[in-house]
Amino acid sequence: QVQLVESGGGLVHTGGSLRLSCAFSGRTFSVYSMAWIRQAPGKEREVVAANLRSGTDFYADSVKGRFIISRDNAKNTVELQMNILKPEDTAVYYCAASRSITISVGGYEYWGQGTQVTVSS
Repeated sequence: QVQLVESGGGLVHTGGSLRLSCAFSGRTFSVYSMAWIRQAPGKEREVVAANLRSGTDFYADSVKGRFIISRDNAKNTVELQMNILKPEDTAVYYCAASRSITISVGGYEYWGQGTQVTVSS
């Protein structure tokens, strides 16, 4: 069974940076697509960044140029570097894993517990 544990959330001012980390265990990490998915209050979950098992990266338009996803197959970790943070980035951020090549929220079958990111104006 895949287990995902996120860390690194917190409170930051507008324009600041945060780095989220996700530790993967239970299966062979390299065959999974990994994504960071967020849910803001009153909004649907959205994939903000994904590192797909095909080797390509995906970013939502709202975070392009500000967020960077990276994975380390030797350490079984995936990280999200978030720069130039805005109040609208405030959300619970989830690490998620999928055996598929997908950028659909519904395509991710394994989820972490989530970590809160709050950006103050």
